[in-house]
Amino acid sequence: MPPIAAAISSLNWPYKHDARFKHPAKCLNANIHAASSHVYTLDLPTQLPEDSFSLTVHEKPSIFGRHKMVLLIVVVTVIVFIIVDFALRVFLQTRHELKLRKQREEALDIGLKLDFSDEATTLKRVEVKEPKARILAVDDEAIVLDSFRKILVVAGYSIDTVEKGKEALGLIRKHDYDFVFTDLKMPEMDGLEVTKAVKHLRPDIDVIVITGYASIETAVETMKYGAMDYVQKPFTEDELIDFFNKCLIKRKDRIERQMKPTVRLITPSTKESGSQREFNVPAGIFISPNHTWVNIEMNGTARVGIDDFVRKTITTIDGIELPKPNAKIKKGESLFSIKHDSHIINISSPISGKVTLLNTEHVEHPEWIASKPFELSWMCCVDPSNLSEELHSLRIGLDSINWYKEEIDKYNEIVRGVEKQCPQSASSPKRDDRAAKENTDKKILEAFTKTFLATPTY
Repeated sequence: MPPIAAAISSLNWPYKHDARFKHPAKCLNANIHAASSHVYTLDLPTQLPEDSFSLTVHEKPSIFGRHKMVLLIVVVTVIVFIIVDFALRVFLQTRHELKLRKQREEALDIGLKLDFSDEATTLKRVEVKEPKARILAVDDEAIVLDSFRKILVVAGYSIDTVEKGKEALGLIRKHDYDFVFTDLKMPEMDGLEVTKAVKHLRPDIDVIVITGYASIETAVETMKYGAMDYVQKPFTEDELIDFFNKCLIKRKDRIERQMKPTVRLITPSTKESGSQREFNVPAGIFISPNHTWVNIEMNGTARVGIDDFVRKTITTIDGIELPKPNAKIKKGESLFSIKHDSHIINISSPISGKVTLLNTEHVEHPEWIASKPFELSWMCCVDPSNLSEELHSLRIGLDSINWYKEEIDKYNEIVRGVEKQCPQSASSPKRDDRAAKENTDKKILEAFTKTFLATPTY
């Protein structure tokens, strides 16, 4: 077989397209045509000599192959970009944290060199930029206060420390603190007396008690006089920071609850507020005394739903039970029900009529109700049978705004009353903050439904 024929036959060319080869010595080009998977034809521009030569095949890439390559490059580029972006963010965050730590350590070093004896004989103060909270710690053991300063300053807290309870009381009269940390057993004035005095002079300050295992019962006693919580010695750095961060969250939650909610009238030019402390009241919609709303459509039917006051107070809706289609409902009868945990709250109808349409989406996704815009949170449509008379009991516009303010005041009184009856699980050393909060929330919900809605079924 001639060398060229042997070379061509050994290719076993698997492609359905043409290729080219070049004779290296003669600089001649030839085309290979793939007539089939095993038969090849040659177009030679000239006769090649019967000597040995090398055959170089140049495949012509297909359009599909080029597209795959472009797609692969794009995917790899995106992945590399994400990895680089993530790594850069981590690097910058770490660098920022190291910078903050260095600044706080410098503030600690400077603070310990300053003299504040004119305010209190044993006072040592360390202030950081934009602190998470301001703390006053009182303990008769200097080594404990040293630990507090080193741990909490680096964690982002400003801290004053004194060794006597009387000095602490003098400072809270002059300065604003978020927390007072007090040791339980101290000479002259112990932690229980400090707690009582602080809550009397500055009820806005939260008190944390430092205690040993042997005095836990006394620490629990301080919670009856207003202490937020207690921390047990000894503790590690991570334990103290974690404990303090939880206390900070509890404080912010308490302050937010004490803030008086506002009422926001929604007009075509005003957007709804997503804040839990701001209740939206759309203009042109009727509000029922049981906090359902009624929107009269152009065809005369009425859409009915629960108002923002209910949605944001209950917060989590786990299930909805809607009325049956074509059901005839009288005003005051149960129209639909809301499920929250194990509670089933029946909502009475604000008007009489026949149920014509149901919003079944709420049955499938009840969790959407709390986040949906007002007009999409409707439960059902009712064809009114006595609307002209029943509208007189509904509120609209400015009248509803003033009424909501009265309802908010009433609700705040209920919350304060329940919280006084349910101190933060001070009855047991092995307290469970989550269980205590759930118990308080349950009692608030019970009082809320009895006062503002229909009586719940359990």
